[in-house]
Amino acid sequence: MKKIFEKHETLFCILLIVFYIIVNSYCIQNFGIEDYRSTIINTIFSLVLIFVIVKLKRVTYYGLAKVSNLKRYLYFIPLLLIISVNLWNGININNTPNEIIFYILTMINVGFLEEVIFRGFLFKMMEKDNINRAIIISAFTFGIGHIINLLNGANLIPTLMQVCYAISAGYLFVIIFYKSKSLIPCIITHCLVNSLSIFNVENTISLYVAPMFLTIVPLVYAIYINKSIKKQDI
Repeated sequence: MKKIFEKHETLFCILLIVFYIIVNSYCIQNFGIEDYRSTIINTIFSLVLIFVIVKLKRVTYYGLAKVSNLKRYLYFIPLLLIISVNLWNGININNTPNEIIFYILTMINVGFLEEVIFRGFLFKMMEKDNINRAIIISAFTFGIGHIINLLNGANLIPTLMQVCYAISAGYLFVIIFYKSKSLIPCIITHCLVNSLSIFNVENTISLYVAPMFLTIVPLVYAIYINKSIKKQDI
């Protein structure tokens, strides 16, 4: 399996991204994020991907390992600020307990899958050829991929803003992964941001201020990490 994967790694990454987009678009359009079927499908997807990573003996290679020195990353306090955005306006509970549970479980899987696919498989596949190109493509592919939300019924302007801050977050996450060799902080942050979105109260702050915050803070934090941690130069 490992030899086949290494021989066709690029093709595998492309098919993995396409399959992920198709699966989640199907779930959203037919069931909704808060439906148990979306949770089951995404959980199976996550388990299969974990199985593949273990079989390939690339658990550490894809960043499923802890960060050795938290102090160098300001103890990831900026990530806590990013996580808090969905709670700025209070907590909105318009869903049933079951819907909330399945939504959170689905979003945890989505956060894990997106980090492993875009920061793990895609970035590591390109890293050995050109690190700068790998960082840019990983960040932009992750951000632009959110345009698919238009096909799932999302409005144009919020989706374009989401693309912008997703590119920014994608850049931060790939910098964290590249510098720390760990994808765990990115996975945790991504899962929590996704999960807490069900409690978001929509108003002017959430529609305009929050997207700007989510675009600026990741960029500033990524620049800090890139300049302060000289273990490897980008």
